[in-house]
Amino acid sequence: MTKPALADLWKQLRDRRSFFLIAGPCVIESEALCLRVARRLKLVCSRLGIPFVFKASFDKANRTSSASYRGPGVEEGLLILSRVRARVGVPVLTDVHTEEQAVLASFHVDILQIPAFLCRQTDLIQTAVRTGAIVNVKKGQFLSPQEMGQVLAKAREAGGRRLLVTERGTTFGYNNLVADMRAIPIMKAFKAPVIFDATHSVQLPGGGGDTSAGQREFAPILARAALAAGADGLFVETHPQPDKALSDGPNMIPLADMPSVLASWKRVHQALR
Repeated sequence: MTKPALADLWKQLRDRRSFFLIAGPCVIESEALCLRVARRLKLVCSRLGIPFVFKASFDKANRTSSASYRGPGVEEGLLILSRVRARVGVPVLTDVHTEEQAVLASFHVDILQIPAFLCRQTDLIQTAVRTGAIVNVKKGQFLSPQEMGQVLAKAREAGGRRLLVTERGTTFGYNNLVADMRAIPIMKAFKAPVIFDATHSVQLPGGGGDTSAGQREFAPILARAALAAGADGLFVETHPQPDKALSDGPNMIPLADMPSVLASWKRVHQALR
């Protein structure tokens, strides 16, 4: 994305007239799937006036089992994301796990995401912001919201000015997470847009034995609560057939449900305004 276009995207993400949406399948299963989901979400979000960023991962590096599907890999995955960006005309976000991936991905996507488990990796964070891309840092399940202030300070020390921070639940143990809505106003004090990850917050890590389980029915409810608590954006994973998805299916919202779910979130946001 050119510098003027990136600046325009950043302006949209900071526009308080609407929350923004980051959404897509958990992992790249195929180019066709990514295009299908991106086109559908772009249409719905355009109708509702919700800024939309497509997301998908080229590599799920922290799967529960080594036998689980991880994705197409960095080279093929970034080419697919580039085509989604060009053909659908939407900004794109993807996870990066190493400094090398951050540099490479910055040529293909608009937002680099630091996964929750890597949110304290100083070199990764600082390399990501030095690429000039917008950077979204997910709060680690093992950190308090207050500790994310130090994470953002690392990014700013490296010149990061376009930073997002995401709440995605806190480890409670015994295959469970807790979403504490106090995290949103706490992290808003760090002067960066705060996102709530509705679908990972209902994940049950390792709850399926060799996979993670989830409670997708609670994701829309937590998202409404997060908007009421002041979240600037929502992060959602969605799939046409979540029960057949290759990663995180139990906590993904069915794509067919997204129009009604988004409309309900929009009403909550408008009521707060």
